[in-house]
Amino acid sequence: MLTIDPKSLSPMQLQGYLQSAIAPRPIAFASTVDKNGKPNLSPFSFFNIFSANPPILVFSPARRVRDNSIKHTLINCQDTREVVINVVNYDIVQQMSLSSTEYAEGVNEFAKSGLTPVPSHLVKPYRVQESPVQFECKVNDIIALGTEGGAGNLIICEVVKIHINEAVLDEKGTIDPEKIDLVSRLGGNWYSRAKAGLFEVEKPLATLGIGVDAIPTFIRESAVFNGNDLGKLGNVEALPTAAEIAIFVNANVQVKAALSSADEQKVHEKAKAFLDAGEVLSAWKTLLAERVG
Repeated sequence: MLTIDPKSLSPMQLQGYLQSAIAPRPIAFASTVDKNGKPNLSPFSFFNIFSANPPILVFSPARRVRDNSIKHTLINCQDTREVVINVVNYDIVQQMSLSSTEYAEGVNEFAKSGLTPVPSHLVKPYRVQESPVQFECKVNDIIALGTEGGAGNLIICEVVKIHINEAVLDEKGTIDPEKIDLVSRLGGNWYSRAKAGLFEVEKPLATLGIGVDAIPTFIRESAVFNGNDLGKLGNVEALPTAAEIAIFVNANVQVKAALSSADEQKVHEKAKAFLDAGEVLSAWKTLLAERVG
């Protein structure tokens, strides 16, 4: 058996062991606003429920390992003492992942991820409409666990209102685990899905993805693509050039056939097949080929 003194590891190495061994973990998709009312949305897998009476949820935005900076979510909770925790199911996992991209302060992650903000009843932060369960919370306490990179900050929240999409309820009015189809976090790129086991989601780019808001309208409004597809398309740093698209199309007979059919749905379905296979740039080249041709 491998035996390790935690102090002998770098913070990054230790975090890797911890996140891979303490898993799967539920995901707190935390919506906050800053003191000027600007929204922020970010996921955290250091999260769980710790009390039912009163209803208490706890999540922990850790200090960044690389530079010891703190996250906007923590600052907003310190300033406003309010947060909405939205649960994450499979239908929004790619958009949730995209929202974790470290955009500059003031950038709206709702717009970047393509998720819909809806007003809360008792707190200022918005809820995520697509999330099947949303918890409006007041922040009772924030406990800093250290001052170095990787140190957590326990945000202790009391639930003041719950919103549940009735589509995830069974005939008895309780949440059906298959209908809600929650996902959880493991180490690396790995996630677990309630209905289907392990799967991978490529981590957002170290540089900034263009975001769902930068995807052309004819793609965003296509009936072929779901939220996860848009999340994948939004997680690219830049769109392919006209030259790259031309080379790709000339080398791909099936794409040529779809384009020559002049049937936009067939083109979108071909791009969807590329997305399902994890070939995001091929999907982009297919979608843009007709527009640059």
